[in-house]
Amino acid sequence: MLRAFAEVDVFTAEPYRGNPLAVVLDGTGLSTEQMQQFANWTNFSETTFLLPPTDPAADYLVRIFTTTMELPFAGHPTLGSCHAWLANGGTPQHSDRVVQQCGVGLVSIARGEHGLAFAAPPLLRDGPLDDATLAAATDALGIDPAAVVDSAWIDNGPGWLGIVLASADDVLAIKVRSSDLKIGVVGAYPPDSPFAYEVRAFFPADGITFEDPVTGSLNASAAQWLIGSGRLTAPYIVSQGTAMGRAGRVRITTDADGQVWVGGEVVTCVSGTVDL
Repeated sequence: MLRAFAEVDVFTAEPYRGNPLAVVLDGTGLSTEQMQQFANWTNFSETTFLLPPTDPAADYLVRIFTTTMELPFAGHPTLGSCHAWLANGGTPQHSDRVVQQCGVGLVSIARGEHGLAFAAPPLLRDGPLDDATLAAATDALGIDPAAVVDSAWIDNGPGWLGIVLASADDVLAIKVRSSDLKIGVVGAYPPDSPFAYEVRAFFPADGITFEDPVTGSLNASAAQWLIGSGRLTAPYIVSQGTAMGRAGRVRITTDADGQVWVGGEVVTCVSGTVDL
């Protein structure tokens, strides 16, 4: 069966410089096994399937798959799926926002002049790292423990832990080693830079540690941590993917209620149909 399909680039205004996402715009009738097999075949970090919502408050339902498993939530698939849904003629119930249904429930996505932005979900785990976890993280990053300015659990679902280093240059210099941890590392740019921080995200798969080009979930939880600790104030822009030759740009804002919003631009790179 031919189904509408798109490949989009998330957190960038420059095609092929952000984080790609494959989107099947009508996943109706596909089994979980079929979705997982297709996601394994695309070999993207995530592939999504859009479905009619089961909650009347939602505009659509999305299922998010890596090459090996289904995720309840992820940041760049949220923005990329919303962009593809709107570009394919989706009409939201509200003029100023889209409501996505996914494994963690309902996620609001704002529409604004700088693209789309999702409301950061609450942290599932926070607080300081124990000594053994911190030692394992610094070993994986190949850095001296004394170089760590701050660290904490910043898990909003995927299992992230956060490490702050003194500078963006320190972050860019990391040569990661194999680890079973999901580690987000941030380091500040000089005050005259357009970016507040450089971010890198490392995660394990099949016994190998990979780097994610631009990571919505990590930037969401890192923002909650850094703003909550007084290290940063919003709005600010994060750079991610520099070490991989990408130009990821993540815009962090907060509203009057203190809700953190994680936004960026999305561009469509491939549009057509897929036989699935």
